[in-house]
Amino acid sequence: MKETGKPKTKPYRSTLSNAIWSFQEILKVSPICLLPIALEVPLNVFLAYAEIYLPSLAIAVITAHASLAHMAFKISLVILLMLMATVLRTFTVGLSEAYLSKYSFLERVKVTKKSMTCFFQTYESKDVRDLSDRAIRSTEYWNGAQPISDMPRRSMKLLENILCYLLFGSVISYVTPLLIPILTIAPVVNWLCAKAYRNWEYAHRDKWTDIDRRLWYVQGETADFKAGKDIRIYGMAGWLRQVYSDLCSQRTYWNRQMVWRSFLSRIADLAVILLRDGAAYALLIKMTVQGQLTVDRFLLYFSAISMFATFIGNIMTQWNGIRSASLNVCDFRQYSDFPEQDGTGEADAESHLHSAPQIAFEHVSFQYKGSEADTLTDLEFTIRPGEKVALVGLNGAGKTTLVKLLCGLYLPTEGDIRINGVSVRKFRRDDYYRLFAPVFQDVQTGFFSLAETVSGQIGAGTDFDRAEQCMKLAGLGEKLASLPQGIHTKLDKQLYEDGIALSGGEAQKLMLARALYKDAPILVLDEPTAALDPIAENQIYLQYQQMTQGKTSLFISHRLASTQFCDRILYLKDGRIAEEGTHQEPIALGGEYAALYEKQSCWYKCEKKF
Repeated sequence: MKETGKPKTKPYRSTLSNAIWSFQEILKVSPICLLPIALEVPLNVFLAYAEIYLPSLAIAVITAHASLAHMAFKISLVILLMLMATVLRTFTVGLSEAYLSKYSFLERVKVTKKSMTCFFQTYESKDVRDLSDRAIRSTEYWNGAQPISDMPRRSMKLLENILCYLLFGSVISYVTPLLIPILTIAPVVNWLCAKAYRNWEYAHRDKWTDIDRRLWYVQGETADFKAGKDIRIYGMAGWLRQVYSDLCSQRTYWNRQMVWRSFLSRIADLAVILLRDGAAYALLIKMTVQGQLTVDRFLLYFSAISMFATFIGNIMTQWNGIRSASLNVCDFRQYSDFPEQDGTGEADAESHLHSAPQIAFEHVSFQYKGSEADTLTDLEFTIRPGEKVALVGLNGAGKTTLVKLLCGLYLPTEGDIRINGVSVRKFRRDDYYRLFAPVFQDVQTGFFSLAETVSGQIGAGTDFDRAEQCMKLAGLGEKLASLPQGIHTKLDKQLYEDGIALSGGEAQKLMLARALYKDAPILVLDEPTAALDPIAENQIYLQYQQMTQGKTSLFISHRLASTQFCDRILYLKDGRIAEEGTHQEPIALGGEYAALYEKQSCWYKCEKKF
């Protein structure tokens, strides 16, 4: 993808392509939606003509000295038809809005689904997350319009105004055919001005997209209940206000740029309207004074010219609106079209689920996008079936990156990872994920019940007995016993009156229970005891043998004392395996692992004398 810092002048898809795509999407979701939208076109065309025809008709029957009954019949008939058309139009507008809301909701679901299923390595990059924000905004209402559903509606409005242009143009041509090109050519200036503004806005949109995302982040942090303690105790309120104020100033700068350029385009539009309409009205007045037009014809043509100019402006407005909506649809389609990195699909994870598999890293290197150096370099090691391996090292050594590669969240820049001899690139992603039950450092608990959080299923999809057993094995037995609703207790007390908030250690145990519930053949524990107290940590270690029975496991920790129960230690330094062996083997070598272990263990062995 192009860097977001560089202006993008060429849209992802053409306006025509986006219009066709929008109608195709509606046909997939709700084909009947197009009927009320299409019905609005002839109804609005009729009402527009009836609006100028009715006053002219009244003047005509009056000046013709028609009978009162004849006059009332003609005028009443037109008014009745207008009333019926208005009622029917109101009904179709309401109906189309209902169907379009369904369509726009389902499109919003697609964006959300893409965010949850997009290849993690792709989604993690800033430019993709910026695009994700814009794709989400294309499904939201802004100034009463929703870009993703605005495209088909504006397309039909464009058709409606073109038909009115042709109808009213035929009326005006009776005055003089020269009026048609004069009234038509003038708005080209307006269109060019609007196009210049629109192109500038599209080319610079990344500037305020990034600012908006930062503003939303600061707003979210200040409203986050979890951050409330830090904000108060560390006096961060003033700092956050200043950050928010600075971001608002940056956003205001771009708002001023947008308003100023929009103002200039509207000034040009106003000047053209004055020249165009002034000349047309002067001609009509001259023809009437000279007796070339009757009063009713003057009124009809005068109204037609006024409306004709409106339709030309509407055509430009709708076209510009379509182009603007198209740019938003480009964001939606571009984000939706990101490749899923699903692999070839030749391998089936099912055959690897029922026994502890072997894991092999074959000359694996990985480099983050934009980085000048590899985070991991030429890793070559094998974890035997059922083996319990501890991955240790200082911060920045590459441990978490290695875990993400193993779990299929990243793909190696070079080399390959194999499960029982099968390359990770041959598994489909969702199928490959079935092999792993990880517990990551970052804990996300959601707002479901304890049992549903552990199972990842709603209601009847949860095996409650199994969920409870896994929670007890993870060290939550006493917590469950203290809760009146047990495993059915809801998380997040901000959403539920009887909900609970777990401590950091309890949340980490819950994530461990979730990994046990999944019962995948590969257990990955990335700092699983970081938030636990020493007693709870020791309980987890004592139960580790039971947790890993029949599984291949990878245990990542900064605490080297916790690695003694593993079969083998891999000491990672600067993205490479620096030392390897059982706990005692690198200790005997007296290298970096031994030195680091000695530094950590002294806090447990030494007694400070006062």
